[in-house]
Amino acid sequence: MVKKNIASDVLLTSIIKGIEEVKGNDINILDLRAIDTAVCDYFILCNGTSNTQVTAIVNSVQRHVSRELKDKPWHVEGNENGEWVLMDYVSIVVHVFQKHIREFYNIEGLWGDAVITSIPTNY
Repeated sequence: MVKKNIASDVLLTSIIKGIEEVKGNDINILDLRAIDTAVCDYFILCNGTSNTQVTAIVNSVQRHVSRELKDKPWHVEGNENGEWVLMDYVSIVVHVFQKHIREFYNIEGLWGDAVITSIPTNY
């Protein structure tokens, strides 16, 4: 199976739209391109207030990317409990957390060399 090559900025935009559609909170983009040991180009992190909202965010992202770009994640991990779901789009990895899990793992702190862009939300 060959993975389609979709421009990262187009994929980023589609993923962010999916998160915003269901009011995902604290959206951060970590630009990892300047880090030699990074496994992808970008991490997108956000959180929901419950496992139901985490699942809704994941479903919304998948729906947006599928509709707009005719693409789907290479792999999805963590759907069973809805506390931390990882969606791997190869060049972009999306982390959808419940707030307390995000605070515990502190991904932003682990990737401190990344350039972090916070996306303001209007809700």
